[in-house]
Amino acid sequence: MSNAIKSKLPRPKLRTVLLGATAALVIGGVATSGHMGVRQAQAQAPMLHEGMRQQQGAPSFADVVDRVRGAVVSVQVTVVESADADDGHGRDMPRLAPGDPLERFFRRFGENGAPGMNGGRRQGPRMGQAQGSGFIISPDGYVVTNNHVVENASGDVTLKLDDGRSVAASIVGTDPKTDLALLKIRDAGDYKSVSFSRAAPRVGDWVIAVGNPFGLGGTVTAGIVSARGRDIGAGPYDDFLQIDAPVNRGNSGGPTFNAHGEVVGVNTAIYSPSGGSVGIGFAIPAEVARDVVASLKDKGAVARGWMGVQIQPVTPDIAESMGLRSTKGALVAEAQPGSPAQAAGLKSGDVITAVNGETVDSPRDLSRRIAALGPQTRVDLTYLHDGGQKSASVTLGVLPSDKQARAAPAERDAPLASFGLTLAPARNGEAGVVVAGVNPDGPAAAKGLRPGDVILEAAGQPVATPADVRKALAGARNEGRKALLLRVKSDAGSRFVALATS
Repeated sequence: MSNAIKSKLPRPKLRTVLLGATAALVIGGVATSGHMGVRQAQAQAPMLHEGMRQQQGAPSFADVVDRVRGAVVSVQVTVVESADADDGHGRDMPRLAPGDPLERFFRRFGENGAPGMNGGRRQGPRMGQAQGSGFIISPDGYVVTNNHVVENASGDVTLKLDDGRSVAASIVGTDPKTDLALLKIRDAGDYKSVSFSRAAPRVGDWVIAVGNPFGLGGTVTAGIVSARGRDIGAGPYDDFLQIDAPVNRGNSGGPTFNAHGEVVGVNTAIYSPSGGSVGIGFAIPAEVARDVVASLKDKGAVARGWMGVQIQPVTPDIAESMGLRSTKGALVAEAQPGSPAQAAGLKSGDVITAVNGETVDSPRDLSRRIAALGPQTRVDLTYLHDGGQKSASVTLGVLPSDKQARAAPAERDAPLASFGLTLAPARNGEAGVVVAGVNPDGPAAAKGLRPGDVILEAAGQPVATPADVRKALAGARNEGRKALLLRVKSDAGSRFVALATS
């Protein structure tokens, strides 16, 4: 939500909003006094006020804001933008292929600046300005903000304090996977600071957002926690709070407080078809930010545990095709060669159901837990293998760089009409059957299969020809199974896909 240039709010629109709010207050006052005399209204005013206090809780956040606003800063970053840094969608738009699902995400959630010139592309690198928010977490000047606010900084970051002073800060460390960054104010001093809450907020709790929307520092808005555990496709460890306190471009990296003045979230993204707040904002929970910030402060980076499995959800059709009673857990699509998981004996088709005795609800739940445990930690896994429950002890490694497996092209063969697939044998002796064509209106396309994907297994058995897939389909139908389970390899890795047999 950093804003690359200052945006001006149109005066007519601003006036309309303010007048609308004033009219509502006046009408409310008339409606209240219209049912009683003036003296009666005056006599009952204290009673009405006390009733409002009891029904609504704290009638004002002013005391909380007075305590915390001194710790909230405006973040200003000088960035060097290359010739292709702006494609007309904004400065914070990552370089994505046309049609990539994340392109649509960043259009809606991203913190995009104004389009560039000459059809959205500039003719050479130039200096730009990015703005965001942050908050001081220690009296000696450590500051939390978003990674995307400072990731392209050309040098030190400038922070504008609540008292109007500007100070320089250096970047201590960043964590792109959670979109967090830690800064340190260069000037020594005893700075006003705030702390992370130890208690997770509940849905419906009041929250207060303070930040720098559109360059308007020190802006305070309030709302409630609308939902927890949101996965918005921003990263592998998504676990966002959804809030309806209005946040806009420039609020990125700023804090969301509870009614006690403790930080419960770091504002990161908004859902907005128009670019402005529509009451759907997302904040990184304090419990996530607290651990990441501690690692950045101690080591300048975050070391996460790694087990080495590609995992996916257990959907109802997958559960039915595998004979499982529940959709809880994480389905292993592939145990990577040389990984701790492979060494412990995990195989594709296994379903991880518990870590150290605690139930695993979903792949995202498993990913967060393993990452949080850290490298060299020994964990006990419970998993399902061929219908039976097994256990294994795994020593976690260090999360490596992401790798991709690419499918080889192949010649076309006759289609499996019921699935809308055209299959072909793999070339050069590679395992599997290549998806050579997909009917865009067929069930295979609806399940995400694309040309170039490679079917490695059907109904738990390796396949080498299209005939093997057809045989597995016939067998599933003869056994009365409602779905045929395929293990598929694509550019994104391996996964299981269940296709209805009828």
